[in-house]
Amino acid sequence: MIDPIADFLTRIRNAQMAGNTEVTVPYSKIKHDIAKVMKKNKFLESVEKKKDEKNKFDVLVVGLPAKKLTLKRVSKCGQRIYTSADKIRKVKNGYGIAIISTSKGMMTGYEARALNVGGEYICEVS
Repeated sequence: MIDPIADFLTRIRNAQMAGNTEVTVPYSKIKHDIAKVMKKNKFLESVEKKKDEKNKFDVLVVGLPAKKLTLKRVSKCGQRIYTSADKIRKVKNGYGIAIISTSKGMMTGYEARALNVGGEYICEVS
């Protein structure tokens, strides 16, 4: 797997199209942080880390909402996109969020602008 974040977003998209209420993905700290930001902004129902019984690996179980999410990966492995605090754009006129990886942790674009920190523009959720 070349891009685990894109795989994470694609698994959520595919689970929603299949009508599933939750999806299980391999655990990583960055995916857990992205999921926590999405849960805090009510784009996900639940996020929890569990042990997989078969493989003994950690997995991330994500509860999906009833509404359909639009997920867009911005910064990719081949081209990282970095932005300053004043250039973080609004997503869907304020109805969506931008997820930014900053030196102070993973946060939304609104929080990054308020703290005046920039970073890697991970993805957009609406």
